Amino acid sequence: MAQDTRKFPVSLLVLAAVVALGIGAGIYSFKSGGKSAPTAQGGPQGGPPVTVAQPLKRQVTEWSEFTGQFTPIDYVELRARVGGYLTEIHFTDGQMVNKGDLLFVIDPRPYEIALVSARSKVTQAVASKDYASRQLNRAGELQKRDFLAQSLLDQREAESRTAGAGQTAAQAAVREAELNLEFTRITSPITGRISARNISIGNLVSAGSASGSGTLLTTIVSQDPLYFSFDLSEADFLAFQNTHGRVSGADLAVPVSLRLMDESGWPHQGNLTFIDNQVDANSGTIRARVTLNNPDGRVVPGSFGRVRLPASAPYEALMLPDSAIMTDQSRKIVMTVTADGTVAPRPVVLGTLSDGLRAIRSGLTGDEQIIINGLMRARPGAKVTPVPGQIEAPAAPAGK
Repeated sequence: MAQDTRKFPVSLLVLAAVVALGIGAGIYSFKSGGKSAPTAQGGPQGGPPVTVAQPLKRQVTEWSEFTGQFTPIDYVELRARVGGYLTEIHFTDGQMVNKGDLLFVIDPRPYEIALVSARSKVTQAVASKDYASRQLNRAGELQKRDFLAQSLLDQREAESRTAGAGQTAAQAAVREAELNLEFTRITSPITGRISARNISIGNLVSAGSASGSGTLLTTIVSQDPLYFSFDLSEADFLAFQNTHGRVSGADLAVPVSLRLMDESGWPHQGNLTFIDNQVDANSGTIRARVTLNNPDGRVVPGSFGRVRLPASAPYEALMLPDSAIMTDQSRKIVMTVTADGTVAPRPVVLGTLSDGLRAIRSGLTGDEQIIINGLMRARPGAKVTPVPGQIEAPAAPAGK
């Protein structure tokens, strides 16, 4: 028992010594680490790297785009003006025809006979007129000698006038017969592309009249130039007037750009030549029309396309890529880097897209360092390491 009592205090002393050594080593290590940290790092550590650049300054024009339809300037439905059997067709479906080209022939023989008959009636009327004139002259001579009653002279004068009217009517009948014969040869009234024939040789064609439209033979539409019709909202129309003034009629010739639905860029150039005289009360829009030259026939009437109108005069704007613009609820913001490397968000108002870059209407002065790459590493108020970069416009798409 005496030995156990002597060993127990010795064990406690050993344990107390070990604990004391550990605490001392920890305190020394803590003090040693605190003193050596500045030496190892050499100052505060920088933030993550981001690419920054100043906004580009460029002359831009605001544009408004609209969808519309290409329409022919001239559209003609060919209908027969005289009836008869169709005997000849002088075109191929879908070909280009010129004004005056012969297209259809209706059997002319009945109208040739009618013309001969009308001319013979003119001969009869001329003979009747000559006879009545001679009778009137004789009656006049006899009446001067008091050998003829006045009533008989009046009768001769009436007969002469009637004969003259008959001659005029016969001549008009000849003119009508000549026109009907001419109408048996149907020619193209315009230059354009002809549609498919609606009737074949040998069919009976009905004449057009006031009570009926007659047989529709085919249609022709002009190809060059074309119209492009579209609707402007009232707001767009007012913006257009604010930019270009109140122009109308011959004074309206605003250059515009167009494209087909399968095209990129704006390869076609035309002129805005017509704006309607009132805003549609039902739709709140006003009809406008562009005149477009189409010498190669690339644009087909009836197809749809897009038109771009200048909505502002050219002005100098600050340009940024869309990738540098963020959305914060309903606001658009860009991230700027201050002189001490702090990230500072800046609200901006966006403008048009020009050559792949977005115009900034307001919110920037042009001297800011904008983060254009590395936005995922930037947090408002955090420190970053700015790396100088350059803003470049994206490559233009083919056809632009």
